[in-house]
Amino acid sequence: MSSFTYTGNPARILFGCGSRASLGEEIRRLGHSRALILATPFQKADAEKLAASLGTLAAGVFAQATMHTPVDITMQAVAAFDAARADCVVSLGGGSTIGLGKAIARRNGTDQIVIATTYAGSEVTNILGETDGGIKTTVRGPEILAETVIYDPELTCGLPVAMSVTSGLNAMAHAVEALYATDRNPITSMMALEGLGALRKALPAIVATPDDIAARSQALYGSWLCGSVLGMVSMALHHKLCHTIGGSFDMPHAETHAVLLPHTTAYTEQGATDLLRPVADLFGASSAGTGLYDFAASLGAPLSLASLGFLAADIERASELATLNPYYNPRPVEAEGIRTLIRKAWEGTRPD
Repeated sequence: MSSFTYTGNPARILFGCGSRASLGEEIRRLGHSRALILATPFQKADAEKLAASLGTLAAGVFAQATMHTPVDITMQAVAAFDAARADCVVSLGGGSTIGLGKAIARRNGTDQIVIATTYAGSEVTNILGETDGGIKTTVRGPEILAETVIYDPELTCGLPVAMSVTSGLNAMAHAVEALYATDRNPITSMMALEGLGALRKALPAIVATPDDIAARSQALYGSWLCGSVLGMVSMALHHKLCHTIGGSFDMPHAETHAVLLPHTTAYTEQGATDLLRPVADLFGASSAGTGLYDFAASLGAPLSLASLGFLAADIERASELATLNPYYNPRPVEAEGIRTLIRKAWEGTRPD
């Protein structure tokens, strides 16, 4: 075995049905007494209910989290944090809310507790993607990592099937890219394959029976592993392209990941066939890209960028943005290849 370096991201994980009941205890354990509850407008009622259950431990609710973590929303949240005399944040939800909590912590160093209600996986990464002026940038840092993450499968039973599918495919994208990351190691690869396997079993079961608590638990377990490996390795083509198309063209985050994953995998596979062979085998396919496409299709996931509202006229601009700054990928990132990739994703055609 060749030499490698492994650095785990420290986080306290509370996993299991009913684990959300430990929130008040966690706030106190971290030495805090006034938590600002964060949520999207869609989950405002849930956030207010959670705040009521905490009593005096809740400093208030800020329910304006939105996709791609716009800086202007973050600054409003920081002002609300100060006005409420809060001393920590509780992020209730998925990637949008978790991103807002990270952005606040990056600016004032506050502790974060996350109650994950989707399969995004970003709750266990030290990565923050922010959008300002139509451009999405990514930063890493120890202050971005949450102190505690609570995974309560019961909270995901109400997640609509369509959102469950795209969120799960988003998590799978983390693991697929981790398998060919330049700083991968045997531990991250093992976790990535375990996470992919868990979601491979869980998502079809959720489509068939949305309130299957065993499947919901397995999906959360898989998303935790997939998110964890994303936080330990470098990102490459897939995440770069998703950030470009999502942040610059205001596309839905999870759905964009779901559509692009088979195409970015097929593109990269030409330079990393051996590294991605386990993915092809997992899906019983001749290649990882086609296996992921067929799996997404079987779940009823969106298959084209066009179906998400992305315009054909924007393909050229997206290609230019995606190739502006050179970055590692097993198959070099070249303008013509990326343009073809995006066009195929726009059309929704099955990868070669």
